[in-house]
Amino acid sequence: MYDPTVARLTYRALLGRRRALILFALPLLLVVIAAAVRGFSGADDQVASDLLGGFALATMVPIIGVIAGTGAIGPEIDDGSVMYLLSKPVKRPTIIVTKLTVAIAVTMVFSAVPTLVAGLILNGNSQQIAVAYTIAALVSSIAYAAIFLLLGTVTRHAVVFGLVYALVWEAVFGSLVSGARTLSVQQWSLAVAHKATDAGDLVTSDVGLPAAVVLLLVVTAGTTWYAGRRLRTLTVAGDE
Repeated sequence: MYDPTVARLTYRALLGRRRALILFALPLLLVVIAAAVRGFSGADDQVASDLLGGFALATMVPIIGVIAGTGAIGPEIDDGSVMYLLSKPVKRPTIIVTKLTVAIAVTMVFSAVPTLVAGLILNGNSQQIAVAYTIAALVSSIAYAAIFLLLGTVTRHAVVFGLVYALVWEAVFGSLVSGARTLSVQQWSLAVAHKATDAGDLVTSDVGLPAAVVLLLVVTAGTTWYAGRRLRTLTVAGDE
């Protein structure tokens, strides 16, 4: 279910000059903000939780997920080069799983690592806050990569729809509207992270842990499966 050649090509596409600049920009901004906040206000657990939750988890992680998830396959579909890949003796599920694996790895590296660094800068991991939000970033990276990889297979405007989801649904509705929180990847990941922190009142979720785990698994598996179906449809269209 993993093809090294497909993985290498996908990494090359995702880490090209233009995308690499975007991928580095948000993590760098987070670390710079964290350093500035620590310099001005000192170590504060509440401030650390607010910044890691409000910027890192609600904004940075989903945006990086959009770039990695849609970029793993969307451009190939747009320019038609995916048909060359589909003509090779590689199973369609293997292509999707390989591209998803690469998208997850890129999302994790560019979101979880800077989240941990920023957390350590902000309060030195007091009450395990930095570790908790790092776990949330790791968990949400999997679901975001799968969701946005699927978007890349169903629409040519995957980046636009992905950014709307990331900036409007997750950053606004998922943080402010109580009913929408149940369907927020951010809240699911926070439910998992809640178990890793000593600050139960700072890292909270509106979704219980069992429900969060089930939803994460269902969404990740469901979107991956449907992306595979869409890829088979593209093969048929190309053959015709």
